[in-house]
Amino acid sequence: MTGFLARLAAPLLLALEPEQAHRASIRALQLLPQGPAPQDDPRLAVAAFGIAFPNPIGMAAGFDKNAEVPDALLRSGFGFTEVGTLTPLPQAGNPRPRVFRLTQDIALVNRLGFNNDGHAAALARLAARKRASGIVGVNVGANKDSADRAGDYVRGIYAFAAHASYFTINVSSPNTPGLRDLQHGAALDDLLARVLDARDAQAQRRPMLLKIAPDLTLDEIDAIVAIARARKVDGMIVSNTTVSRPAGLHATAQAKEAGGLSGSPLFGLSTQVLAQVFLRVERQFPLVGVGGIASAADAISKLEAGASLLQLYSALVFRGPGLIGQIKQGLVRELTRRSMSSLDALTGSNAAGWAKDRSV
Repeated sequence: MTGFLARLAAPLLLALEPEQAHRASIRALQLLPQGPAPQDDPRLAVAAFGIAFPNPIGMAAGFDKNAEVPDALLRSGFGFTEVGTLTPLPQAGNPRPRVFRLTQDIALVNRLGFNNDGHAAALARLAARKRASGIVGVNVGANKDSADRAGDYVRGIYAFAAHASYFTINVSSPNTPGLRDLQHGAALDDLLARVLDARDAQAQRRPMLLKIAPDLTLDEIDAIVAIARARKVDGMIVSNTTVSRPAGLHATAQAKEAGGLSGSPLFGLSTQVLAQVFLRVERQFPLVGVGGIASAADAISKLEAGASLLQLYSALVFRGPGLIGQIKQGLVRELTRRSMSSLDALTGSNAAGWAKDRSV
């Protein structure tokens, strides 16, 4: 019945203004009765960062910004979910309108600007989960007007250490002025040193992931990966939204809006950067592939480019929650076709091919 209601609601949500539709989706997840999470084929299980994931499909950060519905998302079939981005103080974000649908392109442009209720509100919700099972990552960021942005990330580690399955250090949003500068050189090295020291001071060691942008040169990728390897992060998420606008977009008016582009047009760029990172990481740590996944074929390509885990968001806006099961079914079919017992053999199997051509 829940799946039927979701299919019925999809066109109604698309008729709403994007942020109203998002709020309605959160409310529906809070109110609709849901049974236990579906049982996954054992071949979809993934071990990464010291965590056992029941399947590789995760909800990307940005949907459940304030940790309102992590358990409802897990019951919907996700193998994990990521809340945030969370900043120490509540933040309104940029002026509206700030989210735009490119419906024909299965894409979004957003310039939200880390709008969220702050650490205290999200912490209360995560603490209320008590002994709830499931993998919930916490994506932390910095307030726009912070005098010590690296310090804001450290505050996030201390705030959520007892409740995060893992942390994501988000330095890749294009919608906070100057934030992407933290991806580079001494600034990145200092940030990682501080957050890892904060993590290591906790009673429980949580995996620390770094989320990067797709708008990077090869020299920048080389430098970021070198710092991440030297600091021994536990993984990287590739990638956030792009400030570029690929040729061939249909929704030209919306595409001209300032902000980060996500969804299907991001797929080629983000998958190429994923492969380039995978080749440089040399399996020192796992990667999470995100950006433009809208089908099982896309998910398989991300795995072949170097991902161990995957994250979705934009395609769900247009195709609904049934996409989660469709992708998992497609992965199982692919494993059967190739006579594989797990997804591990797919990871990186075509990284060299994907790393070559950004026009894909």
